[in-house]
Amino acid sequence: MTDRPASWRMPTRKQMDRIASAGGRRAAPARGLAPEDDLPPEYWQALLGDARVHRNSSSPRPSECQLRLGQIPAHLLRVGCRRCGRTVEIQKIDATRLYGLDAIWRDVGQRLLDGTCSQRTGRHEEDGCWPSYDAP
Repeated sequence: MTDRPASWRMPTRKQMDRIASAGGRRAAPARGLAPEDDLPPEYWQALLGDARVHRNSSSPRPSECQLRLGQIPAHLLRVGCRRCGRTVEIQKIDATRLYGLDAIWRDVGQRLLDGTCSQRTGRHEEDGCWPSYDAP
């Protein structure tokens, strides 16, 4: 504990005058949107003009992680963990031999990560890896 007065934290008179004069020159910040306000048209144009919107729109197909092993064209399957950063790869032939041709890739990937998971907390809700299914 020190015996220093609280005045050492306050700006001097000269500093306060400089801050006050600089405050008038600053532009007022733009008003934010209220919850009931409509979004600006620029926002909607940016969303609709995004190239990712039109990609794969001609043939709606399930995502790769929802496919069965027999439906995946790639011969090398890769799943990564977003929590610990590990990546596990398995050939489609080996995955088919271990889990069957009708196994869903999402379930197989989760099993592969859980078998060697290093993130064990003891709680079921927090335990295990967070899979990310990448296309090689």
